[in-house]
Amino acid sequence: MALQPGAVASPESTDSHIDAPQLQLFVMGLFFIFGGITSLNDVIIPKLKELFTLNYTQAMLVQFCFFTAYAVIGIPGARLVKKIGYMRGAVAGLLTMMAGCLLFIPASQTATYGVFLLALFVLASGVVIVQVVSNPLISLLGKPATAHSRLTFAQAFNSLGTTVFPFFGSILILGGLATVTADQLSGVELDAYRTAESQAIVNGYLGIAVALALVAGVVWMFRNALKGEKHEASEGLAGLDLLKRPRFGFGALCIFLYVGAEVSIGSLIVNYLMQDHVMGLQEQAAGKLIAFYWGGAMVGRFIGSALLRMVSPGKLLATVAFGAILLITLSTQTNGHISGYALLAVGLTNAIMFPTIFTLACEKLGSRAADGSGIINVAIVGGAVIPLLTGIIADLTSSLALAFILPMACYAVIAAFGIYARRPA
Repeated sequence: MALQPGAVASPESTDSHIDAPQLQLFVMGLFFIFGGITSLNDVIIPKLKELFTLNYTQAMLVQFCFFTAYAVIGIPGARLVKKIGYMRGAVAGLLTMMAGCLLFIPASQTATYGVFLLALFVLASGVVIVQVVSNPLISLLGKPATAHSRLTFAQAFNSLGTTVFPFFGSILILGGLATVTADQLSGVELDAYRTAESQAIVNGYLGIAVALALVAGVVWMFRNALKGEKHEASEGLAGLDLLKRPRFGFGALCIFLYVGAEVSIGSLIVNYLMQDHVMGLQEQAAGKLIAFYWGGAMVGRFIGSALLRMVSPGKLLATVAFGAILLITLSTQTNGHISGYALLAVGLTNAIMFPTIFTLACEKLGSRAADGSGIINVAIVGGAVIPLLTGIIADLTSSLALAFILPMACYAVIAAFGIYARRPA
């Protein structure tokens, strides 16, 4: 998913280069991991919605708690990475993610929605730290002139994770064998049902915890691999003054809106496709189609990494943002497979948005890039705010189609930024 800022580098700085090309594959692996973990929220939202008989607003608290971590951890995470370095920072993030995965055990055993939300917040805190490392590091591991293209290519691996994880997650987590639903039970029977049905979630995240421990061990072995790593010291909320720069401030706003729009759509796709007038699918079948949404972003990023070498990043950003608006309009104004697949196709238009907004906003920040990236990390809190508002609209109007007006408005602002930033800083 989403979504994925870094913390400590400027692709436009002439001296921002680290001679460690062998680490590019490692960084792309990190993109794969945190992308996949983030996209699993789209699978567990409909599961928890049924288990705890939630409305859309309550269900969207999953994304609210997950993405609130960006506001809480973004700037401290940037400072941590500057203090201990990229590789040790990656280890810290991976171990925090592992702790979040293990918290799903007490969440299931107590059958408490609040504990699930706590586990997601801790997991997301680790994801933030790993992302604080990943984006700027991939920018540094190559020529500054090709940073837009390289970051987009790396995010294709992020999209590979967001494509693979939900597909297998929907098989493991959705479509249980239970013959009853939570709204038919109460008391002890309801708690037992929730514990049993959430065990599939626990099993999935335990597997991820084991994998994260292994990756952290490997990264630790290479903790001294980077040579020439430099960071500018900062204090407190350093970086907030960068918001006074129109280009950076506008870009940070668009990161907020982009992540919010992308997450809102991804979070509601399962419920949207299950509607009779759309595709009328069962929960597990609808869950598997999430792979098309994130898979479109993956394909688009490979294509985008080539196009960005030939086309103005700002103009391409504006074009795909308008494309997203048209696809959502088509989806909400039609029925059946056209409606369903039009919404899934929005993933393709999302492909180049994050890395392009990120690099356009951070152009010419130089040694202030660490502070700027920390602020952009905070802007990802849009993934908490916009989905929650979308859920509120859905509950008030009893219509997911009307709720998608909010993501459309987000894409309109992003299109305006693309036009504004079409020329180099």
